[in-house]
Amino acid sequence: MRHIFQQGTDVTAPVLVLLHGTGGTERDLLPLAQAISPASSVLSIRGNVLENGMPRFFRRLAEGIFDEEDLIFRTKELNDFLDEAAVEHGFDRRNMVAIGYSNGANIAGSLLFHYPDALRGAILHHPMVPRRGIQLPDLTDTPVFIGAGRNDPICSPEETEELQKLLGEVGAEIEVHWENAGHQLTRSEVDAAGTWFKANLT
Repeated sequence: MRHIFQQGTDVTAPVLVLLHGTGGTERDLLPLAQAISPASSVLSIRGNVLENGMPRFFRRLAEGIFDEEDLIFRTKELNDFLDEAAVEHGFDRRNMVAIGYSNGANIAGSLLFHYPDALRGAILHHPMVPRRGIQLPDLTDTPVFIGAGRNDPICSPEETEELQKLLGEVGAEIEVHWENAGHQLTRSEVDAAGTWFKANLT
């Protein structure tokens, strides 16, 4: 998968896996990594799917309607790539924290739903529930930050609460940060994620 790897100054800090939103690139979230954990190594990935020329991590059938078969395939593809990247770049595969926005948050959520050891933790900005009606793996003590907007037209507050409930039921430690905003990523949300990260993953 097309990506950027930047070696951090602290080899014990979690490696940040950056996953952009629809139409983004592997450069979009680099400022978030700097804001949240400036000493961390960074693995920033570009989605392999194109929708009207815009990179994404998996296909959708319509706004808010995921192509579930493709989601499952692309989630495995991403998990396999993380395995390969850890070997290629020489970092601890068990010390990766995803930072995803929108479509990137959804694929990060899907990693949590399908692979119990894929991520040490996750920061999900405006995620949806990736799949319903499946048994989730045991995520005991896996810290997850969810950033949400009370006026988000794409990801409703009810969707956020459902995701919080599903992850919490399998042991994940969830913190939801609410903004009185829409689907956009605000500075105050990023600051809250940074504060959470320092408290839970350092």
